[in-house]
Amino acid sequence: MFDVLSRLRSVIRTVGLVSVLTASATAVFAPTAVAEEVAPDQYVALGDSFSSGNGTFRADLSPAFVCYRSSFAYPALVAEQRPNTELDFRACQGARTSNVVNSQVKALDAGTDFVSLTIGGNDIGFVDLILACGSAKSPNCFAAVDTSNARIRDELPAKLDQAYAAISAAAPNVREVVVLGYGRFFGPNLACPTAFGFTGAEATRLNGVADNLDAMISARVSAAGFEYRSAIPGFAGHDVCASDPYLNGINLRLTDSFHPTRRGHSEVYARQVRSVIG
Repeated sequence: MFDVLSRLRSVIRTVGLVSVLTASATAVFAPTAVAEEVAPDQYVALGDSFSSGNGTFRADLSPAFVCYRSSFAYPALVAEQRPNTELDFRACQGARTSNVVNSQVKALDAGTDFVSLTIGGNDIGFVDLILACGSAKSPNCFAAVDTSNARIRDELPAKLDQAYAAISAAAPNVREVVVLGYGRFFGPNLACPTAFGFTGAEATRLNGVADNLDAMISARVSAAGFEYRSAIPGFAGHDVCASDPYLNGINLRLTDSFHPTRRGHSEVYARQVRSVIG
């Protein structure tokens, strides 16, 4: 009798030990759950020199004589500030709506999450306008203003529509397209050398062109279903002669003249993009 009980006790102890060892082995060797990697957001920056970074005095992401892409431009700042974001930087100085349609949208695909751009300034002859109105003698200024306003009214709407449609077609799953506007370059003070000799009347006319361009881009962006952020309020009080300018006037580096400064990119454009895409 005692021999049977002894054997039972031995079996119970053995079974218990095996159970403990089995449980321990299971705990040790059981595969742990692996956190699933989150794919980075794909952010593509299109557009012209106001997006590529002219005005920052540092074309360090592409040759200055080609596209002038800068790490101080708002697309690079947004990608740096925003976690898990990959930037495809396609904006290029001198770009027009046709460049967006024929070239830049090739960077977009079904995996594109976000797009930002400035476009339209070169289509209305922005550089010609500055050259015609700057310096002490500018007899052709008002005619150049009239030409730019006519282009805004008669030519630009169809060109913007085509560019925005190309973006929609190339990025069918895009979450947000942020279109940024252009600021007013001139405030009440025109006495600084960087004002390039603009008179009060000329500055008023050029600010009027900026207003007309802003209104037209806003209307076409709304029709496309994208998000528009006007730059005029953000640059107000930070014109070329302000104590804290967000816009450059004339300077020895012509490619940086009459473009946003580094603070213009960080305090206006980058903030505006982040206000939409987070």
